[in-house]
Amino acid sequence: MNENAYQFNFSQLDGQEISLSQFKGKAILIVNTASFCGLTYHYSGLEKLYQKYKERGLVIIGFPCNQFGKQEPGTAEEIKDFCNLNYNVTFLMSTKVDVNGKNAHPLFKYLKSELKGKLNDSVKWNFTKFLIDRDGLPFKRFSSTVEPENISSSIDEVL
Repeated sequence: MNENAYQFNFSQLDGQEISLSQFKGKAILIVNTASFCGLTYHYSGLEKLYQKYKERGLVIIGFPCNQFGKQEPGTAEEIKDFCNLNYNVTFLMSTKVDVNGKNAHPLFKYLKSELKGKLNDSVKWNFTKFLIDRDGLPFKRFSSTVEPENISSSIDEVL
């Protein structure tokens, strides 16, 4: 089997296991998130992107991560409440994962090997974004400093 993102699964905040293969034919934006980061406001831009593109086939999945400055200390319930109350997040959210190191989620290991970072392949900070095309292939990586609205042209490209 050719490697693509569809081979991976994740658990939603409510514990339900989801296979990325159910999103075949859609573009997927994978983002490592944190509730107590200077960039947490990106949730707002991500939700706007989701509302703008979901009818055209964009799926966004947030992966909370506590590896950067311990900025995601909460439980699944606390993360869910935070996202709902503060940013009205309606896109999918995973349970907390590691994105770097030996315990990194397999999806992030795969994405980092396919879309290298500037210095090395590790995720540098919260809100790094990985765009996957409609065939499940990693398309583009965006650093945490790239505002969600500034990736619209790339989303248009894969949709």
